[in-house]
Amino acid sequence: MSDEPTQTPETPEASAPAADQDVTQAWKATQDQKSKAGRLRLFAAIAWVIAIGAEIAGVVMLLQGRFDSGGLPILIGLLVAIAVFAIAGNLMWKNANKHDPASKEDGFKFFFQNQLGAIITMIAFLPLLALILMDKDMDPKNKQIAGGVGAVLAVIAVLFGVSYNPPSVEQYTEDMNECARQINAGEPTTACSPEVAEQAEEIARDAEAVAEATRDADNPNGRDTVYWIAPPDGAKHDSPRVFHLCEDVSPLRDKNVASGSVAEAYKQNAKRITKQLGMEQNQCGFEVSE
Repeated sequence: MSDEPTQTPETPEASAPAADQDVTQAWKATQDQKSKAGRLRLFAAIAWVIAIGAEIAGVVMLLQGRFDSGGLPILIGLLVAIAVFAIAGNLMWKNANKHDPASKEDGFKFFFQNQLGAIITMIAFLPLLALILMDKDMDPKNKQIAGGVGAVLAVIAVLFGVSYNPPSVEQYTEDMNECARQINAGEPTTACSPEVAEQAEEIARDAEAVAEATRDADNPNGRDTVYWIAPPDGAKHDSPRVFHLCEDVSPLRDKNVASGSVAEAYKQNAKRITKQLGMEQNQCGFEVSE
């Protein structure tokens, strides 16, 4: 029985995927990565809530006149607490984005997700700083000290919240492809960061299996060309499909067929090598693996 889902023949002409830099499926966070990102974002949110809570406490005390003629150490302590919890939240949030980054396709979401720490930090500092500087009843010397310390802490905390080179799905997709290429070529795996290595190893493993199954006198090292049912109108299949060793195998008979490297097959969501390797080696004229 064929391992390929039954599909009615497509009428458009099949064509290999266009060559471009992104030749794999779009990178997606694993369940483990999503779980880690979720926990970090929860802890970041708690830290930010504490920072804003300290700010609210400072605002209430200012409005009550608690710092008109003293209480400077308490006010400085509140400013330091805001900075500490804001920075802690910022670091955890940025770490979460490494596990589960946003896509550049949605520019607003990409900017907001990556710069949220800086935005929250400004919210946690600016109202309190504004009230300190506008307070006409506070001792001028205390106002100057508190305002200066608060401004410095705010700048430092905001800088910790800014993502200067934020990760993206597109960057991880490119890294995943390069990682798979390096694995196949036996080169140093400089692109294989923990975030992309698992998916890249799957691509490399399938590419090696295809090369092993397609060795012959003309290609002693095997091939990196596989065949799969072409998706309608060049779009990616919604559900994972199987790829095959040649276009003459029975599962592809009377089907609209696309071809390309294993990485190109993954891009179109054909991301599993056939389980009928022996049968397909016979049908394609390759030497059957022992």
